[in-house]
Amino acid sequence: MFKNYIKTAFRNLTKNKAFTIINVLGLALGLCVCMLIVFYVVDELSYDKYNTKLDRIYRVNNNIKFAGMNRQFAQSPAPLAASFQTNFPEVETTARMRQWGSYKVRKGDQNVHEDRTVYADNSLFDIFTLPMVQGDAKTALKDPRTAVITETIAKKYFNTDNVIGKTLLLNDSLNYKVTGVIKDMPKQSHFRFDIFLSMITLEESKEDTWLSNNFNTYILLKPGANVKNLESKFPNLVRKEAGGQLEAGIKMSYDELEKSGNFYRLALVPLADIHLHSNIVAELEANGNIQYVYIFSAIAIFILLIACVNFMNLSTARSSNRAREVGVRKVLGSLRKYLIAQFLSESIMVTLIATIIAVIGAYLLLPFFNQTSGKELAITQQTLVWLVPSLIVAVVVIGCLAGSYPAFFLSAFQPIDVLKGKLASGFKGGFLRSFLVVFQFGISIFLIIGTIVIYNQLKFIQSKDLGFGRDHVVMIKNTDDLNNANVLKDELMRLPGVKNATLTGFTPTGGWRNSTTFFASEAKDTKNALATQNWEVDENYIPTMGMHIIAGRNFEKGRLADSTGLVINEAAAKQLGFADPIGKELFAPMDNMLSKMRRMHIIGVMKDFNFNSLRENVTPVVFLLGNNNGQLSVLVNTDDMTGLVQQMKNKWQSVAPNVAFDYSFMDEEFDALYRTEQRMGKIFISFTTMAIIIACLGLFGLAAYAAEQRTKEIGIRKVLGANVSTIVGMLSKDFIKLVVIAIAIAAPLAWLSMQEWLKGFAYRDTIKWWVVAAAGAGAIIIAFVTISFQSIKAALANPVKSLKNE
Repeated sequence: MFKNYIKTAFRNLTKNKAFTIINVLGLALGLCVCMLIVFYVVDELSYDKYNTKLDRIYRVNNNIKFAGMNRQFAQSPAPLAASFQTNFPEVETTARMRQWGSYKVRKGDQNVHEDRTVYADNSLFDIFTLPMVQGDAKTALKDPRTAVITETIAKKYFNTDNVIGKTLLLNDSLNYKVTGVIKDMPKQSHFRFDIFLSMITLEESKEDTWLSNNFNTYILLKPGANVKNLESKFPNLVRKEAGGQLEAGIKMSYDELEKSGNFYRLALVPLADIHLHSNIVAELEANGNIQYVYIFSAIAIFILLIACVNFMNLSTARSSNRAREVGVRKVLGSLRKYLIAQFLSESIMVTLIATIIAVIGAYLLLPFFNQTSGKELAITQQTLVWLVPSLIVAVVVIGCLAGSYPAFFLSAFQPIDVLKGKLASGFKGGFLRSFLVVFQFGISIFLIIGTIVIYNQLKFIQSKDLGFGRDHVVMIKNTDDLNNANVLKDELMRLPGVKNATLTGFTPTGGWRNSTTFFASEAKDTKNALATQNWEVDENYIPTMGMHIIAGRNFEKGRLADSTGLVINEAAAKQLGFADPIGKELFAPMDNMLSKMRRMHIIGVMKDFNFNSLRENVTPVVFLLGNNNGQLSVLVNTDDMTGLVQQMKNKWQSVAPNVAFDYSFMDEEFDALYRTEQRMGKIFISFTTMAIIIACLGLFGLAAYAAEQRTKEIGIRKVLGANVSTIVGMLSKDFIKLVVIAIAIAAPLAWLSMQEWLKGFAYRDTIKWWVVAAAGAGAIIIAFVTISFQSIKAALANPVKSLKNE
């Protein structure tokens, strides 16, 4: 019996090639898009899952509100790890990591920068699953000046896997003995380092200060430990350990700090939640966003539903062609359950063919999808373990779902009505089909509006006045490797086309950051304190960056008084409450304990500039004159950028022949801050296009169905003198009404959803009325063009053929 179903299904599908191709194409497109989204979602949800102790690993966050600042940090004080292990029996072990930027590693006669370098406690290997292929994980980082490296780094610097006992030369002066080699870290990890240096080497790790947060601290809980109960003990620990330092530093106890509306609180975040649910200060990597996982998952489901709906529509559109077949089969004694099985067999066969095409399409499109999404997805043997069974289940489920309506609908025809030419009610009576058109185009309109809003927001960001000039600024990296970076700066200033240059690692588009608290008096009164960014710059910084002084003056070279001078931004001046800030004194702490204060004075106020993402409001920032050699930013004005960059490279090589020349452009680094939104915008456009194409296939099917149901009516109207345009209008108006209903439903939902998305930006564009109008008009035009093909075909048909049997 089953073999007969397959044979009959194959004959019916090959007999109606055009119908089969459209059906297979619609399903294949839907499945292909769904598969790509599933790869993305599975990858996002798999972060840190390689850790065998995942459910017991937590990171300690620090939430601080002080002097007008309310921030969450992924870092905590140096002594916190040891204190946790001493005071809390629930904690099995703890480990810290501390980033100090990139390190130069000697390879032959060249120095190579390794950005993925970190100091770590040896207990890190007790918490995280980092398989060691050489060395002893229990002792690898216990001694000073020891290092654990990945297999890639071992081969890169030693051309062999056997590297235990060999030495890495860092920054031309630091020798680290390799005591362990681990496998390369999985890509799905919220931190990925290649070189781990022993924490005991770092003097800062031994300090007993609770007022400085520079360490990423992780804890491994004992099995069965109560997390909420553990967190309830944190306030007493902070009161005990940090209370004395708070009182000595700001003359305020922990309880008084809480009563003043400020706070210093610790919190735990599960390791499994970090990648998708955490985006706070000092994250070790750029994390994902659970919202995009939800959005893409919903899109995958909707597109798959649209594809299934299309199958139903196209199958019912052929009802008259199959109706007589059903009637004859029933007269000959075929039971309804066999007819249902026959139609479901055809549906499953179409789904199987579509799935095979979808798999091939997804495989071919995966490199493009990776490029667009910034992922490194690949179909591996591990992927096939869950993908193949999932596809088999999907073929059966989708095949039954997509074929259920036509199977039950067609098999329900009464033989006597069918053989007399009486079919089920036409398009106007098909509420389900009307609902499906609204559903399909509602989703498409929603995606169109979302895509336009995302595009407009990105355009708004790129065109907004940021308070600094990001164009024509070349940023030369790693100048702290030079013995005298000022020599290179002076050399570059002499090049034709160079307007100005500034030497500092603090830039508006990212890089070094340093926060501190200034006080308006030596008494360190917290009511007049200013929590702010504190940047060391030179006298060329403000003109090079295109910033504007609105009161007072900039730093001046050689002016001794400027060594204690400050230039503050408008946000800092507003928070301090100074009507005229120029000449006012501020006191800056010279150590983490706030025991020594430095008297400074304000010499200038600059216009606010965005040094964080536009998702955040401008916060206080203070410039002071200092020597920071982290990066050299060069303002240029030339038509031959390539030639000028080559001259800069030549100057670099004359000063530092053994160090690679690395540079970027400030406008590109600014755009990188919004790379996630740019990628999501591109993916939205792709998915929207797919959804529209699939929806149009469904509309094409319904148009064919409606034309087929009204063949005789069209013939009579033509005999009575109706022209083609009248008939096209008659067939189209019912569909256009449904599209208008879809617009009325989808537009408000899209507007509300995108308003919620825009709330993530402190500076955002408004949703213009024309966005909704353009999306609606576009949907109507697309629908009309799709319908017109079938409508014109029906209107041009010879009425004699449709009326000859009357």
